[in-house]
Amino acid sequence: MWKTQRSTVKGYFLAGGQMVWWPVGASLFASNVGSGHFIGLAGSGAASGIAATAYEWNGMFCVLVLAWLFLPIYIAAGVTTMPEYLQKRFGGKRIQMFLAILYLFIYIFTKISVDMYAGALFIQQALHWDLYIAVAGLLAITAVYTVAGGLAAVIYTDALQTLIMLIGAVTLMVFSFVEVGGLEGLQTKYFDAIPSTRKENSSCGLPREDAFHIFRDPVHSDLPWPGVLVGMTIPSLWYWCTDQVIVQRSLAAKNLSHAKGGSLMTSYLKILPLFMMVMPGMISRILFPDLVACADAEICRKICGNPSGCSDIAYPKLVIELLPVGLRGLMMSVMIAALMSSLTSIFNSASTIFTMDLWKHFRPRCSEWELMIVGRVFVLLLTVVSILWIPLVQAGQGGQLFIYIQSISSYLQPPVAMVFILGCFWKRANEKGAFWGLVIGLLLGVIRLVLDFIYPEPQCGETDLRPGVVKYMHYLYFSMVLAVISTLTVLVVSMLTEPPSEEMISRLTWFTRGDLPVKKDLAVSPSPDAAKGVCEAERPALQIDISIASENSSNDNKCTTNTKGKSKLMTTFLWLCGMERKQENAENAAPTKPEPLPMASLEEKPLVKHVLNINLLLCVCAGLFLWAYFA
Repeated sequence: MWKTQRSTVKGYFLAGGQMVWWPVGASLFASNVGSGHFIGLAGSGAASGIAATAYEWNGMFCVLVLAWLFLPIYIAAGVTTMPEYLQKRFGGKRIQMFLAILYLFIYIFTKISVDMYAGALFIQQALHWDLYIAVAGLLAITAVYTVAGGLAAVIYTDALQTLIMLIGAVTLMVFSFVEVGGLEGLQTKYFDAIPSTRKENSSCGLPREDAFHIFRDPVHSDLPWPGVLVGMTIPSLWYWCTDQVIVQRSLAAKNLSHAKGGSLMTSYLKILPLFMMVMPGMISRILFPDLVACADAEICRKICGNPSGCSDIAYPKLVIELLPVGLRGLMMSVMIAALMSSLTSIFNSASTIFTMDLWKHFRPRCSEWELMIVGRVFVLLLTVVSILWIPLVQAGQGGQLFIYIQSISSYLQPPVAMVFILGCFWKRANEKGAFWGLVIGLLLGVIRLVLDFIYPEPQCGETDLRPGVVKYMHYLYFSMVLAVISTLTVLVVSMLTEPPSEEMISRLTWFTRGDLPVKKDLAVSPSPDAAKGVCEAERPALQIDISIASENSSNDNKCTTNTKGKSKLMTTFLWLCGMERKQENAENAAPTKPEPLPMASLEEKPLVKHVLNINLLLCVCAGLFLWAYFA
């Protein structure tokens, strides 16, 4: 907090664009792997074997696609949020507004509430606290340092938490493998991990025969292989290449080389979840078959309060039963670190979207000071909404938390992913095409989502009375259909309507990223605010009206004169919120020449570029080997 430029919009939301590769890589990994991952992946491992690893290893490639293909476009475009990119690329306001609201929706549904539920479940299992007390405490601490420090504080705490997370998870992995006798012990004993009370003559409670395969039967299995290869990649591209939480971390890098280095680091770290989370979950089932693999609804309800199954307690159970007291404390801090790192990332990104896309739309003349306050107040608002949402996650979560997240993602994300891909790599795509592609795709997705809530999956042994479209169409196949429909809509509508203008293509697609920037971008008025790259200058494409800028500076002067006589308490409060420099700057409000906007550079040193490309090849080869070996 001390060193970061958190009193400017770029400093607060993009960490001043000064991050080197290792905190970026660590932050990408920590934002991705929250407590939902520990609980969810271990739970899926206990319930059905290693197949859920496919999500993680899919991400290995997608995070590289972000750095090598998407980031050069975003950097050339000079944007802070993803809806803002679409607004520049397609023009108009409706896509940007539509997406900003959808993103906030996805964050609350799939990220904030799920992570909080998982973290609270852990604390509840370990300390026997009340769920809500645990959650409220966690959220309070998290909100404080997100509000105070902005993105740089979030990225540095992420880097530290990644280290704690890796040490703790690897320690538990070693303990659990020793307990079952290594990988061979796991492969033989897993199939004997059957609960003592279960219905005879049924498959309830029995381990899956294909537990050690990632590629499974295309029709009858829980994760069909064509869906894993294609249907899973589409939401994965949305997450790694167009999601605000992830892209914002990469945009904070010093230059493209540092962003690529960070992505490579994340990609290598993504190899670990199979060994750190999925396999320990399977070991937990071997050690506590009656608890983790319970097959009777009544017994499950007694054990963990969830009649669908208790596989989600696999990881907390291991921590509490296997580790000695000191290490148990370390693992508790790991889980809380994982939870807090994900939450801070989401809080910061959600407040960026709210302030830059929604607030600025309704108040285009807002001062930078106002934007900073709105961003911080919104974080506090989010915490309240998230606490209220928890009972619904508690009631609505199935036997496997991780699968709940993935199925919702498969219904909401493919249309957005396809619009981004076409916008970045097809110059002819226009606003009407993108808008209708989004609307039709999301309508279909929401219908399927509602059907899933109305007709939940029957418990083991019950007859399946769901309608055919829910029963026979796996959510990964649905993701593929949704992507195809959205893509066709964008293609057809774009071809039937007028092509986009030159300024909507220049520096905004892969083929035009090298165009020279339009000179008029920097013809902004010489007001002190504009010089700092504030509110209006955040969008270089807009010309700034001199009257607005001078009005802003006079407003700021008003606030300075008022605060001059204020107490030390007020000064401390302003420092905590990163507002103190505003005062000094407003006092020395001499007209200065506008600085060019700080932008990450697309230039790369030849040697560094070669090193990165060789590493890219190595990383892809490692990923392909792992897929082939475990398929």
